[in-house]
Amino acid sequence: MPAIRNQIRELRALREMTQQELADRVGVTRQTVIAIEQDKYSPSLETAFKVAIVLGVSLEQCFQYDPRGKR
Repeated sequence: MPAIRNQIRELRALREMTQQELADRVGVTRQTVIAIEQDKYSPSLETAFKVAIVLGVSLEQCFQYDPRGKR
């Protein structure tokens, strides 16, 4: 089953940003950020773009598609 992996935790830590700060700036709950970081939830395309913009990186730097990965 294909999976989408992400680097949000690492990118957020580099910016010394808390999960709550990221959630507030993206417009989601802290629980949503936690679920995304743990690869338990794939965000909508709009939310994914917002995360990338807030973190100041490209969408591809935040999220990677692995066609062989398992969810």
